[in-house]
Amino acid sequence: MMKKVALLFVFIVCSVVCLAGNQLDSLLNKLDKTIQESKSYVEIRERRISKLKKGLNKKTLSPEQEYFINKQLYTEYRIFICDSALHYLNKNLDIAESVHNKKWMNETKLFLSHLLSSSGMYRESTDILSSINKKQLTKDLIPEYYRCSEHLYHEMYLYSHDQRLSEKYFDMFKAYQDTLLTVSLPSTEIYLAIKEQTVLEERNFDEARKTNSIRMSKAAFGTPEYALITFQRSLIDREEGKTEDQKKELIFSAMSDVKAAIKDNVSLCILATLLYQDGDIDRAYKYIKFSLEDANFYNARMRNIQISNTLPIIEKSYQVKSDKQKNDLRISLILISALSLLLIGTLGYIYKQMRKLAKARNELRSINSQLNALNNELAEANHIKEEYIGLFLGICSTYIDKLESYRRMVNKKITSGQIAELLNITKSAELTENELKEFYNNFDNTFLHLYPKFVEEFNALLVKEERIILKKSELLNTELRIFALIRLGIDDSSKIANLLRYSVNTIYNYRAKVKNKALGSREDFESLVMKIGAFS
Repeated sequence: MMKKVALLFVFIVCSVVCLAGNQLDSLLNKLDKTIQESKSYVEIRERRISKLKKGLNKKTLSPEQEYFINKQLYTEYRIFICDSALHYLNKNLDIAESVHNKKWMNETKLFLSHLLSSSGMYRESTDILSSINKKQLTKDLIPEYYRCSEHLYHEMYLYSHDQRLSEKYFDMFKAYQDTLLTVSLPSTEIYLAIKEQTVLEERNFDEARKTNSIRMSKAAFGTPEYALITFQRSLIDREEGKTEDQKKELIFSAMSDVKAAIKDNVSLCILATLLYQDGDIDRAYKYIKFSLEDANFYNARMRNIQISNTLPIIEKSYQVKSDKQKNDLRISLILISALSLLLIGTLGYIYKQMRKLAKARNELRSINSQLNALNNELAEANHIKEEYIGLFLGICSTYIDKLESYRRMVNKKITSGQIAELLNITKSAELTENELKEFYNNFDNTFLHLYPKFVEEFNALLVKEERIILKKSELLNTELRIFALIRLGIDDSSKIANLLRYSVNTIYNYRAKVKNKALGSREDFESLVMKIGAFS
């Protein structure tokens, strides 16, 4: 009884692990699809921006209207292109100064300070904050002032390399955070975000997750808010050691970043690092490259620095793996080429023997007593030739099947993260395609060595207007290959389909189509094809 319970427990645990793995794979596939569609989401944001810019072209705009449109453009560019966001903030600063509007001036400076500190320009951000007279701030801008200060010192604390300065910045960050709590309503996003961070630092994970859920209920998927909140939820999972849950939240955050066309993001970079640690080199490399492209597009120094710390490690591993795959592929191609040369050599030998036999038959044609014996020898030689050609084609076709199965197996193992088990791998379908092209080329060359006038004699059996004209680079096309196999004695459509990698229906259709173009009787066409190149 205890043994059965233990087995049941093991089965349940394994089922849960497999289900979690499948769910993560499914989410990663969705993220891949979202990244592929990223250009369409960027275009949506660019259309909104273009519409706002058209509004600036009106000659009758008041300073207030221009200020409001510039503010909207800043909002669009803030997480999209850093330089453009700075441009419209500076324009609003000029407007505010020209009309002597203190509130606009202070509001714009606060936006500037926050943007500059996010971009790693701490000195500039500090100077702007220092230029603001807190006594002149309106009630609604006071929380924003403390939020900018808190954000500035938090960034400086995170990226300072001096221990003493780092401790100083942390103390200032906490002080501004405490002040921000006193000037913010408990129901506001900033209050809840600080509360979540505070309880997380106290390792009160349940309370942190509860607060995060409240924030999540107010955010919609595909928005900057949702991307930020799911990212912060991933931090809770990280602190609890729930790596798989952390990955899932990072995936949701990254998908929201892409859907909202947010170029100032970090989730995908962290996800790439985790996948790299799991051995998923291909995805890690793809994600870190995409993150770098976003960072370059956004053009903020800090994001480039963050990604540059991770990119070389992943890129080096990816290159090592890629080189290994190329080397394995090169070895496989050499082996295939050697086998092909051996087979072609064998066929060449057989072909030479056939020519000798044909010559002997012509020389001894006048000797009636030996004619039957020679004909039997030629029939036997033809049988040998057809058997060898059929064997050669079967080997090539089987090898292509094996190569495709091998590729699928390797791809499956890579997807499952079983990198350590793979010494000789390839996942590209290009190998199969190249081998199929090589297969066709070898067949065409070999067959035309045996029947050099096949195309000319085959066309003679067709109506003049329907004769086959090959392209410059072609030796044979699909119709000619089908009837070349028939000439070799392989007239079963299913066998032809297997050899040429087509469906049986396709072969039937090709055969019927060509026979309809016959110069003579449709029923006699294939028997006439069998006589092409026959010794007279």
